[in-house]
Amino acid sequence: MAILTEARPRAAGRAAKTVRNRDGWWAAFFLGPQLTLLAVFLVFPLGFAVVLAFMRWDGLGQKEWAGLDNFAAQLTDPEFGLAVWNTVKLALLTVPFGLGLALLIAIALNSVKGSGFYRVLYFMPVVTSSVAVALMWQIILAGDEYGVLNTSLERWFGISAPDWLGDPGWVIVAIAIVTIWSSLGLNVVIFLAGLQTIPPQIVEAARIDGAGALRIFRSVTLPLLSPTIFFSSVVAVISSFQAFDQIYVLVNPEHNEGARTIVYQVYELGFKDFEFGMSSAAALILLVLTLLVTLVQFAAQKRLVHYDT
Repeated sequence: MAILTEARPRAAGRAAKTVRNRDGWWAAFFLGPQLTLLAVFLVFPLGFAVVLAFMRWDGLGQKEWAGLDNFAAQLTDPEFGLAVWNTVKLALLTVPFGLGLALLIAIALNSVKGSGFYRVLYFMPVVTSSVAVALMWQIILAGDEYGVLNTSLERWFGISAPDWLGDPGWVIVAIAIVTIWSSLGLNVVIFLAGLQTIPPQIVEAARIDGAGALRIFRSVTLPLLSPTIFFSSVVAVISSFQAFDQIYVLVNPEHNEGARTIVYQVYELGFKDFEFGMSSAAALILLVLTLLVTLVQFAAQKRLVHYDT
């Protein structure tokens, strides 16, 4: 009897181990392809870029150890400094204005019946090719007689608009306008989803207490929507730091230094000058800057973001 009592836990343990092994094999079967692709297309290139940042290499010849020379060269390069400043300006223009406009539109749509139709209209630029968007806006913002915006402003209001894509002082504003327009639909949809999670009882209670629309927005809507605003702001900052394709098509930064960004600096060093060590160093600096800004945002969320309803 004692032997049978001891055998039962052993058999149960072996059965449980068999089930765990079988589940492990199935997990490896389903996760293996995804983990392999992640390693091949993300982990290995990132590691290779980090190593390459400390070397001199033209893509064909022998690699030479450069130490911190690539980083020093970039940090003292006026073109890289200009690229950093242009990237920061683009972020300062697109993030607050883009999110603010999206929030206002989302609040307006939240109280409109049949808002699904308007969501589709606002979201269409998001799923449109960035190249197609840039080509369309290239026609709108052209500084010659074919520019739709400048021609309309001059004929209807007598305003002589600037050369949006040719003037280095205005080109970053033009890029910001295109970026805000193309990403507006995504932010509107995200804010609408956040607004619909706000309990209507809280809004109704504030209204009964005599709060007006502005007070409800400031004291109820914004605090309860702060997690959504925080998420959108992080995504928007990272996207603005990585801006490249629309800028490259809209206005080639090679011919307009006002449009030079960090990602274009990485592209030019790597695929035009074939200085892959310098390019990797610039990319690594961009990664560090993005991480620092994101860490600052996460530190600020402790005081500005409210997760309790």
